[in-house]
Amino acid sequence: MTDETVSSDPAYLRRDVAAAQPAPITTRGPIAWVRQNLFSGWLSSILSVLSVLLLVWIVPDMFRFFVTNAVWSAPDGALCRAPGAGACWAFIERKIDFFRYGSYPESQHWRVDITLLFGAVLAARLLWPAERKSPLGRLGFILGVPLLMFMLIPGPSAIAREPEIELGILALGIGLAAVIEFTGLRTSLVALLFFVVYPIFVVLMLHGSRTFGLVQIDTNLWGGIFVSLLVATIGIVVSLPFGVLLALGRRSRLPFVRFFSVVFIEFVRGVPLITVLFMANTMLPLFVPDHLTPDRLLRPMIGVALFASAYMAEEIRGGLQAISKGQYEGAMALGLGYGQMMRLVVLPQALTLVIPGIVNIFIGLFKDTTLVAIVGVFDFLRTVDTARVDPAWSGPTISATGYAFAAMFYFVFCFGMSRYSLMMERRLSAGRRH
Repeated sequence: MTDETVSSDPAYLRRDVAAAQPAPITTRGPIAWVRQNLFSGWLSSILSVLSVLLLVWIVPDMFRFFVTNAVWSAPDGALCRAPGAGACWAFIERKIDFFRYGSYPESQHWRVDITLLFGAVLAARLLWPAERKSPLGRLGFILGVPLLMFMLIPGPSAIAREPEIELGILALGIGLAAVIEFTGLRTSLVALLFFVVYPIFVVLMLHGSRTFGLVQIDTNLWGGIFVSLLVATIGIVVSLPFGVLLALGRRSRLPFVRFFSVVFIEFVRGVPLITVLFMANTMLPLFVPDHLTPDRLLRPMIGVALFASAYMAEEIRGGLQAISKGQYEGAMALGLGYGQMMRLVVLPQALTLVIPGIVNIFIGLFKDTTLVAIVGVFDFLRTVDTARVDPAWSGPTISATGYAFAAMFYFVFCFGMSRYSLMMERRLSAGRRH
């Protein structure tokens, strides 16, 4: 192109590259988020405005009740019953030990604290989103926490004098050996578990707490937050593997296994949890000898775990059905057996697909632990309900404060599980994004 041609170009033609301009402010940042999520349409705009008006109406009164006019320190409930008094946080401060431990002896609180701290550390290490998980960490949480819990919190009992219990533990060891032999899991880790950890578990379970000189504390004195966490943890830890077995059993080609799995799942899902708790608490002792009757706290724990397992099985079965047939064929083409195929190929993908449903069951299970109070177990909500009728701390604002504190407790745990599941879902689904 000659100079004459350039000079003859019209004036409206640009001869250099224009500088990049930022995106309009309405398409980025907080304004874009508000426009997309709160005012995307006329219905969304109306609901957003009504929600803002509702918050403007109730938030100032709630702030005055819980903060400005609240009673933070008091020897009894007299100040909380005064006209214009708000939330009675002094009630929470005075009753916090009862909320945490129930009637568990104050001199023995350290046993509960050690167990909860040990379980929290192992759970945090197990749930930390690292690339590789140590098998010893999983074994420590699955075996170490129950071992410490049954040895430390209740103290010595008559378990060592019951030959049926010793025979049951021996049968459990034989069963573990059979499973190891049948599934081909003859690795150094499994050998360590069976030949080292299991004997230590047996000795400490039968004689450990008596050897260490701990006093026995009956479960009638247990209560509060640690019982709620105990019931929820046992239910979660038991329901997931048992739910996997039930889901695989329902898809099994063996008629007896499939029939048992279907009957168990449909029966449990067909009755409310409160019925299962009443059955476990009142009917179970009628079918076993008196000296083998499960403890009054163990019965609802078993009922909760079995109830959650049935729902967990159906959730996992949905994940198994979502796995394409090619995954099974590819695993079999590599020469993997049924156990290896499920453990290495199918189940990891199926569980990843149903993470939201699994966590939803866990959250529901955690909240349903409040139902154990109906069968006489002093969970956290039952301790709040009991503490509020104390004559020294009776009053409408005191009761409201206790229930608000319980609501915050359950919300923190449930919201934490929800956020964690979303994080893990994003991490585990990253490989499937296109």
